[in-house]
Amino acid sequence: MTSTEVPLSVNRGLQMAGLDAQFWSTQGSNLLLAAIAILAFLVVVSLIMFGADLVRGAIRDKVQLVVLISPVLLLLAIGLIWPAIDTIWLSFNDVVEQPDPVTGIYTTVTQFVGLDNYVFAFSDPTTLRSVINTFVWMVLVPALSTGIGLAYAVFIDRAKGEKILKSLVFMPMAISFVGASVIWGAIMYDYNQVGNQTGTINAVLDLLGFNPVNFLVDSPWNTFYLIVILVWIQTGFAMVIISAAIKGVPVEMNEAASLDGANPWQRFWSITVPSIRPTLVVVLTTITIASLKVYDIVRTLTQGRNGTDIVANKMYVFGFVEGREPLGAALAVILFLFVIPIVIYNVRSLNKVKETR
Repeated sequence: MTSTEVPLSVNRGLQMAGLDAQFWSTQGSNLLLAAIAILAFLVVVSLIMFGADLVRGAIRDKVQLVVLISPVLLLLAIGLIWPAIDTIWLSFNDVVEQPDPVTGIYTTVTQFVGLDNYVFAFSDPTTLRSVINTFVWMVLVPALSTGIGLAYAVFIDRAKGEKILKSLVFMPMAISFVGASVIWGAIMYDYNQVGNQTGTINAVLDLLGFNPVNFLVDSPWNTFYLIVILVWIQTGFAMVIISAAIKGVPVEMNEAASLDGANPWQRFWSITVPSIRPTLVVVLTTITIASLKVYDIVRTLTQGRNGTDIVANKMYVFGFVEGREPLGAALAVILFLFVIPIVIYNVRSLNKVKETR
């Protein structure tokens, strides 16, 4: 092998992989433009900050405040407020194809249809079922996750092996929703119509002499079986936050109540729960919003079939699969309306806590 054969073979391999000179030239240009954009941004920000620092007098603090919060407000307006307004407006319209009166060529036209998309969402059986299922997720997941997490935090608190036991419960939080869906779908819920059962639960049922269950098909229980997956994930989060709050409850309060003759159950409801109420509100709110946004579990295991569809998945199907963007926008607005009361309740609860302090 001569010394010239190696670079030739390497060059041939790079060309086969698409990494030729044109590729590197294009990527080099992109990287150069990115570097120039970043440098220009830093220069502009530095000049603005320098100019704000030169301001003197009573308005100095106000000018600096505006300079600091303006980029954040601009990003919020571009990335959140404008898309939200655009989505709301789209939900009141419909995209249709109409022939041009002169040329006769069909063109896409946006027509205002009022509440037609919302009427469809609450009248179409499959779409209405997804809304109802989302409401069920919103109620059951926070209640079960917070309840189980609270019970676990109370009973395992200060017990022997507390760190190991709590780590085992918290571990599912490190798994993605898709990964958890694969675990439960392929290991726990797997169902065989013929032959030996490979799913863990069905294998146990078979050993005990019970008939196996097709967990992901049998409606309406299949929705509950999907909810179990999210509860399994979120319980660890609830347990860790609540456990930290319980450890912050003054020991003297429990000791005083014990001297007054209160049993553990009375101390729990009269001292522990009121003391950690703000934490419970935060945990419930966080898990509720997570359950409203859940999409991965349903999409991975059932794709919304057999009555398991939810608003997030239906919104994706309407908007990106069927090309019915206005209906997808209407479902997005409905999902947003589900979140508003939760956020209002959370803010009011936290304000009440501040007033009591």
